[in-house]
Amino acid sequence: MDLLDLLHQTVSSPWVYLAIFAIAVLDGFFPIVPSETAVITAGVFAASGTPYLPAVIVVAAAGALVGDHVSYAIGRAGGSRLLDRLPAGGKRRAGVEWARRGITLRGGLILTVARYVPGGRTAVTLTMGAVGYPRRRFTAFDALAAGSWGLYSALVGYLGGLAFEQDPLRGLLLGLGLALTVTVVVEAVRVLRHRAKRGRPASERSPEAVR
Repeated sequence: MDLLDLLHQTVSSPWVYLAIFAIAVLDGFFPIVPSETAVITAGVFAASGTPYLPAVIVVAAAGALVGDHVSYAIGRAGGSRLLDRLPAGGKRRAGVEWARRGITLRGGLILTVARYVPGGRTAVTLTMGAVGYPRRRFTAFDALAAGSWGLYSALVGYLGGLAFEQDPLRGLLLGLGLALTVTVVVEAVRVLRHRAKRGRPASERSPEAVR
């Protein structure tokens, strides 16, 4: 209970908005920072009135937008050489190759999908910078992606907080469980689609898939 009280005091502080913003920025190019967990937690406690839910959504989206642009700038400044040095067959190299294929086939739409793929966000933003994807188009698509992510993460927590208004810990667990479920479903669909494409004869694949 002491830990729960400490958590409540933390998210009730006016500084929580700055903390959410900073965590979302860092997560853009340092993906081990749990920005989604921070936003969901704030959303859970927002069900009781503090912090203010719209403010949580705005600062989370703004932080994600800034962090993605930092990652894009890193890619633009020499990320292609860094990405090419990744060991073949590794998870990071596989993530980069997935990002490159996605950018070729679907352009900026891959930014939104990557939000829900483990490790996908940073791989896509770095790769977009490395391949010279137009900055204006990147900003437009990323604003949509960051806004939808901020809204989704905060509302998932908020719904958990409403469901267990007298027990924020259960609300937090529910919110995190919902977010994990969505991530697993998106990843499963992506893997199944990739396997289906690989299983089709080369003559039936799109020109981009054959290359």
